[in-house]
Amino acid sequence: MFPREASPLLLIGFPALAVVLVWLVLVGHWLAARRLGVPGSTARRRTRRFLVAVLATQAGVSALAFAGVLSRFDARPPPLLLLVVFVAGSAQLLARSVIGRTMQDGLPLAALVGFHAFRLPLELVMHRAATEGVMPPQMTFTGWNFDVVSGGSAIVVAALVGLGVAGRRLVLVWNALGTALLLAIVVIAIASTPVFAAFGRGEALNTFIAYLPFTTLPTVMVALAMAGHLVLWRRLLAPTPTVDRAVSAPTFG
Repeated sequence: MFPREASPLLLIGFPALAVVLVWLVLVGHWLAARRLGVPGSTARRRTRRFLVAVLATQAGVSALAFAGVLSRFDARPPPLLLLVVFVAGSAQLLARSVIGRTMQDGLPLAALVGFHAFRLPLELVMHRAATEGVMPPQMTFTGWNFDVVSGGSAIVVAALVGLGVAGRRLVLVWNALGTALLLAIVVIAIASTPVFAAFGRGEALNTFIAYLPFTTLPTVMVALAMAGHLVLWRRLLAPTPTVDRAVSAPTFG
């Protein structure tokens, strides 16, 4: 249970956005698989494995949050910091998995950039959380979190690339900026926990992500944003994608 009273907008908004993102990954993989000629039965099997992994992860993290384990900031090491390590590892795994490799090779560059547009509505919900006193202000665009730029610019860059006005060079610059801004807010979030209290105590402390339903912020939103950037880096820095490479990629999970 979260120690502060949050509005229905927050209690519904965070998990709803998480569901939408997982759905986007599933749709993106399905479309990419079709473009690469992957059999429908294979694509469906991959989808089921991905969903099982997502549901198992959320169930496990939710159980830890409900039991109060994640809010044990006095423990050494704090469980919440271990969760951050888990999220980073999960993002790397997803990007290198058959799901990530298929989208890397099978989706247009504009689609891989446009996926990150979700960070714009996410930042608006986070700003609302800060105004309600749920989230510390330094983690929003009124403080030190400028990730809203990633979300807004993703729409513009995706449109320019999709129309053929811009190409790989602009995406390289955008992905570098988006990666840097994402890493910056992760550092700010960690520094704001009671372990470090770098921005002070009281409402400046980041404790809300240890409670339901806000655990979806790191486990879904941050994880998929990280994976999205990793997939883009692999696409931008790799040789010309081939169907054979995507189909023969390591199996997810």
